[in-house]
Amino acid sequence: MTIPPIAIIILNWNGANDTLACLDSLTSLTHPNFNVIVVDNGSSDDSLALLRPYRAPYPLTLIETGANLGFAEGNNVGVRAALETGADAVLLLNNDTVVDPYLVSAFVDAAKLHPEGGVFSAKIFYHAEPDKLWYAGAKWLADEQHFQHVGIGEIDDRKRYEDVVETDYASGCALFIRAEVINKIGLMDPKFFLTYEESDWCYRARAADFKCLFVPGAKLWHKVSASFGGVESPLQIYFYSRNILLWAERYLPRAAYWSLFRKTLRNSIRFSMSPIEDGPLLKRWVWGCLSVWRRLRRDGDDVTGRARYLGFRDYLLRRFGDCPDEVRCLKVRG
Repeated sequence: MTIPPIAIIILNWNGANDTLACLDSLTSLTHPNFNVIVVDNGSSDDSLALLRPYRAPYPLTLIETGANLGFAEGNNVGVRAALETGADAVLLLNNDTVVDPYLVSAFVDAAKLHPEGGVFSAKIFYHAEPDKLWYAGAKWLADEQHFQHVGIGEIDDRKRYEDVVETDYASGCALFIRAEVINKIGLMDPKFFLTYEESDWCYRARAADFKCLFVPGAKLWHKVSASFGGVESPLQIYFYSRNILLWAERYLPRAAYWSLFRKTLRNSIRFSMSPIEDGPLLKRWVWGCLSVWRRLRRDGDDVTGRARYLGFRDYLLRRFGDCPDEVRCLKVRG
């Protein structure tokens, strides 16, 4: 019996040490027919010097983009190469992960048992706390207007989250997708650049009558937010503020979209009253106006507020793709 070929795509951007650890972990995979495509996304460190000489016991290809194309288009480069070589399915895998040997086999088995599934997600644990869950599926919380990872922060006792079930989106940390789905719905949208690209992909698959399924037997461990520079960094806040609105305008009901739009607007130009609560009202209002002015300009220490404002501004101006240089220069003062 012919074993379907699976292509694993790993995107590297200034993170060769993580990528090499991930590649090492793939040597234990039980699936007998897979190849790996590493896409270097315009690294400016010594990544290429470390990756070029690496030799693996499985077929490995290194593609150098020469520029940072973002998560979406960087992975698209690898997906195109995978499809050209006849891959039956593609696994997008974050470079800052270490995999369980059965990861690919679990995805392949689930795809056989669930022909209605087009996109499949893994059970993901924190690398630093190997028994603690980071992702066991995801749900859109309409009242709170954001996605929530199922099981996040819970200790996995092997009694919960053990069934293949539908998920609202598959995390791009480990996203397994059939080639036929990609051929039908297309590649990820480069407009997102970073964040919400996989949510958009999953919702497009669902619109094409493919289900998104969580596969508990596919397990890995994730060094969370390494590429962002930490959780809640200005970079992450910028892309989140901008891209959630782009995603919402495509998939949420109009009323829900406008509610999210107003919420994002308020957060972007939040009026902060004077910390002197018992001071004169006029003084407090002047302070508040200055806080808005500083956020719209580049003054003050509120770098997260500035990142949130820039994300909202660029959404309004339809500026998608990479962020402005200013965002990458914003630093949280410790």
